[in-house]
Amino acid sequence: MFDNLGDLGKLKDKAEEIAEEHGDTISDGLEKAGEFVDEKTDGKHSEQIDGAVDKAQGLLDRLAESARDADGKDRSAG
Repeated sequence: MFDNLGDLGKLKDKAEEIAEEHGDTISDGLEKAGEFVDEKTDGKHSEQIDGAVDKAQGLLDRLAESARDADGKDRSAG
């Protein structure tokens, strides 16, 4: 049942690494995507779109922070 937990840890580590290295670019893309969707829906769902973008950016920030915290630590020891 838990055979793939090691793979999930590797996936999380990779996501953290990407968030740390490319967070600004990803965040900009999230903003642009939100603006695009908001425009296409004529602003009818602005609050929901802004909330979703904010949550996604928050997750991105947490992943990058986690990667910074892990710098210098052996990621395979966790």
